[in-house]
Amino acid sequence: MKRKFLFAVLLALLPLQSEAAREWRFTAYLDDKPIGYHRFALSEENGEQQLVSEARFNVKFLLITAYQYAHDNRERWRGDCLARIEAATDDNGEDFRVRGQLVGEGFHVDNGQEQNTLPGCVMTFAYWNPDFLRQPRLLNAQNGDYLDVSVRDLGPDTIAVRGQERPARRYRLEARGFRIELWYSPEREWLALDSITESGKRLRYRLE
Repeated sequence: MKRKFLFAVLLALLPLQSEAAREWRFTAYLDDKPIGYHRFALSEENGEQQLVSEARFNVKFLLITAYQYAHDNRERWRGDCLARIEAATDDNGEDFRVRGQLVGEGFHVDNGQEQNTLPGCVMTFAYWNPDFLRQPRLLNAQNGDYLDVSVRDLGPDTIAVRGQERPARRYRLEARGFRIELWYSPEREWLALDSITESGKRLRYRLE
C-alpha cells in the first residue's frame, strides 16, 4: 500500500516538473549545411532559474575538419538578473573559461586573464528570454566581455519552424564584431537565429 501511494505521488508530480522545465533544441547550419547543434534547458530550483546550454559544431571541407567548436555553459538567474555563470569554450583549439558570481551589490567576473566587477544586475545573451533585448549592455558567456549592444525591432515577419511557416517578430542585435537576427512568436517564444560569420557565411539556428 505504501509503495502504491508513493508511486501515485510521483506520478502526480511529473506534470509539474515537465511544465517547469523548458528546452530549445536547435540544429546549426552554415548556409544550408548542417554543422552541429546548440541546445538549451531551463529549469527552476529554490526560486532560481538554471540554464544549461551545450553547443557542438564541426565544419568539414573536402572531408577534412576545417573548424570545430564546443561550448558548455551553466547559468543561475534570479528573475532577470544573472546570479552565477560557469562556461567553458573550445573555439577551434582556443580555450576560454568564464566564471562569475553575484557578490554583494556587484557581479564579479573572471575570464582567466582579468577580473571585473559589473553592476549587480547583468544579463548574458539570453536568447530564450526576449526581455534581454531591452538591455544596453550584455555579458558574453564565451569570453567574459561586457558589450555595448543595440537592438532594432524589424517588425512582423514569418519564419519556417519544423517545416511550417509561423508568424513571428524579427529583431536585429548588433555588438562589437557581430550582428544577430532573432525571431520570436507572438507568445514570445524563441524560434530562430541567424548570424553572419567572419568569412561571410550565414550561421542559422533552426528548431529540431
